[in-house]
Amino acid sequence: MNDLLARAIAAHGGLERWNTFNKVTATVLAGGGLRPMKGLENDPNPRERTVTLHEETTFISPFGQPDWRMAFTPDRVAIETSTGAVISERSNPRASFAGHVLETVWDPLHNAYWSGYTIWTYLTTPFLMAMPGFQVAEIAPWQEDGELWRGLRARFPDAIASHSQEQDFYFGDDFLLRRHDYHLEIAGGTPVAQYVYDIVEADGFRFPTRRRAYVRGPGRKPIRDLLLISLDLSHFRLAT
Repeated sequence: MNDLLARAIAAHGGLERWNTFNKVTATVLAGGGLRPMKGLENDPNPRERTVTLHEETTFISPFGQPDWRMAFTPDRVAIETSTGAVISERSNPRASFAGHVLETVWDPLHNAYWSGYTIWTYLTTPFLMAMPGFQVAEIAPWQEDGELWRGLRARFPDAIASHSQEQDFYFGDDFLLRRHDYHLEIAGGTPVAQYVYDIVEADGFRFPTRRRAYVRGPGRKPIRDLLLISLDLSHFRLAT
């Protein structure tokens, strides 16, 4: 394993312990300008989001209506009732974003797919980079606010749905995550710089409780007036 990745995984709780669990649940309050840009309203209420740790699945409840939920895998996304009756579903959901740009309007299943892969990526970072098929290499560090953050570039396998196939992760001198850069492929490849803050410990693991993603401008600098995504996360619970 890459040395920086090994240190980052150890700082976030350790791979051996991570592998003893199968899922993590968090309460998430989402905001930012992306959903309104897509013709959707931001949900003012926190939602329970559960992801599996060793395969890519996500469940969000409620979703859309009080008695609805969302189930995501890379190959299928569905909105269901609490009893499992399908309200709507889409196979091969990534293909439905063909030709999209940042301002393209989304339907609820577009939103469900994006919500599913984003929270899976965030709740499993940095451990996901130790999964089979990931290619990881150290890149030039990033300097910000008087700190030097070491960087990893991860190439995601085709079977994993995420923002883009290549993504960059930056870690502080404590090896905890500070920043996450990617291209939002499902919205025209918009470059994004996401910052993470206020890391807490839960069940021996460390998770950021705030994420703020901005359009990334020249020199890889965030455009602070263009906040795409804000996530406030709390009540992390791991389960076997």
